[in-house]
Amino acid sequence: MSAYNYQLLLKHVLQHGVGWVPDQEIIYRNQVRHTYSAMYQRVLRLGGALRALGVKQGTKVGVIEWDSHRYLEMYFGIPGIGAVLHTINPRLAPEDLAYTMGHAEDEVLVFHEDFLPLVERVRPRLPSIRKYILITDKTEKPDVKGVDAEYEELLAAAIPLEELPDLDENTLATMAYTTGTTGRPKGVYFTQRQLSLHTFSAGLALSAFGNYGGVNKHDVYMPLTPMFHVHAWGMPYVATLFGLKQVYPGKYEPEVLLRLILGEKVTFSHCVPTILQMLVTAPAVKGLDLSRWKVIIGGARLPKGLALEATKLGIKVYAGYGLSETCPVLTIANLKSFMSAWDEDQQLDWAIKTGTSIPLVQLKVVNAAGEEVARDARESGEIVVRAPWCTQGYYKEPDRSEELWAGGWMHTGDVAHVDEYGYVQIVDRLKDVIKSGGEWIVSLELENLLSLHEGVLEAGVIGVPDQKWGERPLAIVVPRQGYQGSLSADMLKEHLNKFVQEGLITDWSVPDKYVFVEELPKTSVGKIDKKVLRSRYAM
Repeated sequence: MSAYNYQLLLKHVLQHGVGWVPDQEIIYRNQVRHTYSAMYQRVLRLGGALRALGVKQGTKVGVIEWDSHRYLEMYFGIPGIGAVLHTINPRLAPEDLAYTMGHAEDEVLVFHEDFLPLVERVRPRLPSIRKYILITDKTEKPDVKGVDAEYEELLAAAIPLEELPDLDENTLATMAYTTGTTGRPKGVYFTQRQLSLHTFSAGLALSAFGNYGGVNKHDVYMPLTPMFHVHAWGMPYVATLFGLKQVYPGKYEPEVLLRLILGEKVTFSHCVPTILQMLVTAPAVKGLDLSRWKVIIGGARLPKGLALEATKLGIKVYAGYGLSETCPVLTIANLKSFMSAWDEDQQLDWAIKTGTSIPLVQLKVVNAAGEEVARDARESGEIVVRAPWCTQGYYKEPDRSEELWAGGWMHTGDVAHVDEYGYVQIVDRLKDVIKSGGEWIVSLELENLLSLHEGVLEAGVIGVPDQKWGERPLAIVVPRQGYQGSLSADMLKEHLNKFVQEGLITDWSVPDKYVFVEELPKTSVGKIDKKVLRSRYAM
């Protein structure tokens, strides 16, 4: 009867990191440098301050902030008192932003002053918010009307909690909204237990199974996935558990990022392909030593052309996969031990795959009848998953939740195949597959092969209506510097036809038409926005 009923809580993740390395550093740009111990005291102050504002268990606290030491504190301090951290995507259209905050029923909003115009624009549509807390990087606090407190002043005046309270591990901890290409954003939510298990499993996958020696206590971590996007893939929780030195860059600016990577000796990051593309093509990157840097790429397929560019700079890249609905990590492209005998190019081919499941994830690729596809790297189907950290549904949307979990498996909407070694490779989204003359053409594979042409910076492929075949692929291409005006459709067809001869694609897959543009439209999380491309070109 006296046994302690131990709950899986985020506070235990935090306390382990603080206890392990109390003097380890946490850095924000060139402005803040403090220790894990100082961070823990600030978390306790944040908890006390929020309680004084009337925040209770279940209260939704929205946050609009750059990647910072403050955001890290809020990752622990808000859920730590039983409130719900709503990580808000500031790149959403104002109407969608207002919708998500109203739908979540946020009562407190913490926001960086850079987003003040956005907040002022949507404020009239946010009746549920009763307290506004301003964040500023300036030493002189700005005088902003309609703000109840400034973050640092609020913490300084707070009576800190003695400790974070014990909670039921099934207490709701965080929520966020997906940035779908159709319809309103959908809310996903996660408990203390789910986030704890995700942290332990992702940490184990990165360390025990990880490429390039894995992630270990000697690494220096800097996120390059925004902290509003599915907990920055859960990596700040992993970094805190491991007691890593953590570097937070604020607003993403190539020169600032590179300066921090070199100056703070960053060794581990994660980002979407567009961020990596921005960095490897930045003029400031030339001549820099980036050989210590390991980067996991997710959010979209890692094209081999981009991976090769990064490798030439010494960057060690590999892929991962997950969804907003899955907290998010499901797979990482960790190489198996026997692959160490392979040459570097062959290893890279597997390191850029979607990967294999991390511990506790059950993943299948199934055909329309629900049967698993053959492990032949050819037969395709939809990825369906189960994991202890998958969202239990879409917030306040029971019908869509049932559709998500049809048959007791979460349906990802991603089309993939599996090879003989058990590695999954996503080939497209169900909604992006091009159906031409009764055959499927996968856009992601064409984009990957186009990226290998020396004149291609980026490529997006969509299906456009065709009277005879129903749909045909159209390639929208951003030429590299020096190729503007000289890159042609014939050159790209010739390039793709080499892969036809090698048996990688069919001649039927080669696009007939090519459009050359200065840039591709991106979603709020940096993916190529095919909805926009289809609206422009699919006529």
